[in-house]
Amino acid sequence: MEVVASAPGKVLMTGGYLILERPNAGIVLSTNARFYAIVKPIHEDVKPESWAWAWTDVKLTSPQLSRESTYKLSMKHLTLQCVSSSESRNPFVENAIQYAVAAGRATLDKNKKDALDKLLLQGLDITILGCNDFYSYRNQIEARGLPLTPDALAALPPFTSITFNAEESNGGNCKPEVAKTGLGSSAAMTTAVVAALLHYLGVVNLSSLSEDPHQQNSMDLDVVHMIAQSAHCIAQGKVGSGFDVSSAVYGSQRYVRFSPKVLSAAQAAVQGMPLEEVIGNILNGEWDHKRTKFSLPPLMTLLLGEPGTGGSSTPSMVGAVKKWQKADPKKSQETWRKLAEANSELEKQLDMLSKLAKEHWDAYKCVIDSCSRLKPEKWMEGVTEPIKEAVVKALLQARDAMLGIRNHMRQMGEAAGIPIEPKSQTQLLDATMNMEGVLLAGVPGAGGFDAIFAVTLGDSSSNVTNAWSSHNVLGLLVREDPQGVSLESGDPRSWEITSGVSSVHIK
Repeated sequence: MEVVASAPGKVLMTGGYLILERPNAGIVLSTNARFYAIVKPIHEDVKPESWAWAWTDVKLTSPQLSRESTYKLSMKHLTLQCVSSSESRNPFVENAIQYAVAAGRATLDKNKKDALDKLLLQGLDITILGCNDFYSYRNQIEARGLPLTPDALAALPPFTSITFNAEESNGGNCKPEVAKTGLGSSAAMTTAVVAALLHYLGVVNLSSLSEDPHQQNSMDLDVVHMIAQSAHCIAQGKVGSGFDVSSAVYGSQRYVRFSPKVLSAAQAAVQGMPLEEVIGNILNGEWDHKRTKFSLPPLMTLLLGEPGTGGSSTPSMVGAVKKWQKADPKKSQETWRKLAEANSELEKQLDMLSKLAKEHWDAYKCVIDSCSRLKPEKWMEGVTEPIKEAVVKALLQARDAMLGIRNHMRQMGEAAGIPIEPKSQTQLLDATMNMEGVLLAGVPGAGGFDAIFAVTLGDSSSNVTNAWSSHNVLGLLVREDPQGVSLESGDPRSWEITSGVSSVHIK
């Protein structure tokens, strides 16, 4: 018996910083970059004497990092003890295992608990795999003398081995870091492991997702969400906004965070509260987050580019913004208010475009096709029909809202002394937004040097990635895919794939 579950990475299009505080909303797009978790038993059967065992085996393998760790799981306390590890530990997966197993103990009745214990005594063999898109392969492409294009990325084998950034030669014992692209790998990985384990252990049944991949209102998904949020927060050592886990579970959405107090029980567990009790509190807690289904309007493409100027540390940037808020409450509140208004305006115009596409498809398609070949200042030229005018007007107002968002984010960065939209990014984004067929461009999430995104119309995306390449920016294979957690038909390494694994999601 083998269970394979996957969860997507994300791009936070609007709501950077604001999303940390209720009731501010953010638009988060899930992507076709997915993390996979494969769960199967270590032993084929359970020996009669093993029912008396106090511990069972857990093996965790990450082939891309060439890492394998073995653990003992306490059958009584459900805690993990590392027996051997080829490298540093993975707190996200370790917490995902403990919380998922505890959820089984806390929710299943007596008959099902016996079945759960039998599965546990067979041992848990867990393999984790992340699509290439989560990691930066820029250095390898440059080292091979290949051009910085999506085609060069697509030529890499699926689940390529990951190299580490060189250690700083400052004499310190610093760990080598994996270069990432900012798609929320820890949230996608945690969610995939939690989903696979909960399904494997019989706590939830995710089979119906295969029939309706876009259903977002299942109670089973809610259980996956609560357990994944808890495990992720404990692994991080803080209660974040949770948008990355929410999109990994439910897919693209408009998100308003939960009140942090709902996870106070999980934090108490760190002080020694029994895990089963903690899980009971979490599952019965008052989860007051809000999510509304959202995806880009038709005929629009999400593009991501990697400038290669080195990543940014989100926690330190968030810390700087919080410090500024305390130091200058009046100015910071005013900036946040304007930023929230601009975010709301962009959301409104995108919703309007989706509505126009639904009600007046032919006119909508005609405008998108035409605008995809023109620079934005020419979009309105020669348009006379009222419906087509309404489409162009919504496109232009969406652009204005994005320019407003960028302006307020820059002001916030300058006031807080951090590079939310650094000068190099500003030049690149301005040039991108002035290209034919480009609706929006910005820095996702907390900003910095990590990545840039663009939303393009019709078939204009290849022109943008070619232009990026000439500016030393690597266009990634990532696209929006509104689907959240998915139960897969088998090990993704066995799929026959003709293009980069990250550019397709096969059911």
